[in-house]
Amino acid sequence: MAVTVTEKAASEIKRVLTEQTTAETTVLRIGVRAGGCSGFQYNLALDDKIDNANDDISEHHGVTVAVDKKSMLYLDGTTIDYYDGLEKRGFSFDNPNVVKSCGCGSSFQA
Repeated sequence: MAVTVTEKAASEIKRVLTEQTTAETTVLRIGVRAGGCSGFQYNLALDDKIDNANDDISEHHGVTVAVDKKSMLYLDGTTIDYYDGLEKRGFSFDNPNVVKSCGCGSSFQA
């Protein structure tokens, strides 16, 4: 398994990449970092560096995604989607490894 990016999330990422006029080599870096009320927080960033030895690289609907091996331990099987509704807007993470998450959904325990 790996991380999956839905078509809707990929469209939003492509929009951001175009808006920010990034280099063609720019990838979406997905990771986790310590923090939040539950222990870990998701991290999305644009990056122009790939470490082939330490990154899991995949492509989803025209977007190249890099996940470092340490983060992959917590993210394996995760689906990233984009929601744009009246009550909220942003990326969502459906992570099967989550044991507990906070009320706002921005941090988790695995």
